[in-house]
Amino acid sequence: MRESVIMKIHYGTALASVALVAVHILFRLTQGFSESLQYESVIANYEFLPYAGMLEIILILLSIHGFNGLRVILLELKQGPTFEKSVTYGCIAAMALIILYGSRTIFMTSMGMV
Repeated sequence: MRESVIMKIHYGTALASVALVAVHILFRLTQGFSESLQYESVIANYEFLPYAGMLEIILILLSIHGFNGLRVILLELKQGPTFEKSVTYGCIAAMALIILYGSRTIFMTSMGMV
């Protein structure tokens, strides 16, 4: 994939993340911040499937954006095809693990398996 396309993905995930995190924060403020952190409230939010879906999308967007940013930083430090492949595949693997673990948590909580 061309680097310009990767950077467009990076910018797109940044914009989408800002929008969805703003919705997430507004949702927290409607309940009162301290009340929204209580266990029952957190579980109720996860059981509300549209909200759990939004959290899943935020998780994916921020993981893609964050690990792509880390990849860009690491590639600025050192150049070379072997290093570039290693960094790219390492970031993809780490991103996939974070998304899988986070998704597992969201799905288990939303299904009442806590």
